[in-house]
Amino acid sequence: MKELLKKSVEAAMSYSEYILLCRQLVAEGRTTGEPTAERINFTKLNLSRTKRLDKLSFIPQPKQQLFQKDCAPCFWLAISEPWCGDAAQTLPYLNKLAQLSNSIQLAVVLRDEHPELMDAFLTDGSRGIPKLIILDEDYEVLGTWGPRSKNATQLVVDYKAEYGMIDARFKENLQVWYNQDKGMSIIEDISDLMRAVCNSETIV
Repeated sequence: MKELLKKSVEAAMSYSEYILLCRQLVAEGRTTGEPTAERINFTKLNLSRTKRLDKLSFIPQPKQQLFQKDCAPCFWLAISEPWCGDAAQTLPYLNKLAQLSNSIQLAVVLRDEHPELMDAFLTDGSRGIPKLIILDEDYEVLGTWGPRSKNATQLVVDYKAEYGMIDARFKENLQVWYNQDKGMSIIEDISDLMRAVCNSETIV
C-alpha cells in the first residue's frame, strides 16, 4: 500500500495543474475517461462552478486559525475527475484550506487513471469521488474523507430511503444545496479530521 500511495503522490497534479487541465478539456470540447456528451457538458459546467468558488468562497476566521497552527507535514491526496459535480463543489475548499497551512501539500489524481488507488479507498463498495486521503511523510494513511460531507451524505441517504435511487432531480437539488451551504459542511468535516490528525489520532 505504501508503494502505491507513494507512486500516486509522485504522479499527482497540483491544484493549479488540475484546473489548467480542466480549462484545456473545456477549450477542446473533451473530458477525461469515457467521453460521453453528458460528461463533456458536466466538465464545462463544473469548470464554471470551480472558477466561481475559487474567486468567491471563503474560510471563516476560526477555521483559518485552526489550519494556521503548527502540525506535522502531510499530503492531501484528492481523487477526482473534471466531470464530477461533487468534486467541483469540494476541491476549491480543500485548496483554500491547504493554502492556509505550511504543513499541507494538496495533490490531485484522476480516478480513472488510478483504478488500483481508487479501489483501495472505496466508499460502501463504490468508486465515489472526490476522495481525500491524508498521508504523513512516510505515506501512512492518517485519515480519509469523502465523497461528500456528512450533511450531504445524509441528504443522499434520506432521498434513497424515500425514492429508492439517486436521480437527475436529486443531483440538481444537491447542487442547489451546495450553493446554499457555501462549503460550511465540507469545512467543518475537514476541520474535525485535521484536529484528530494533528492530535496523532488516525481516522479512516
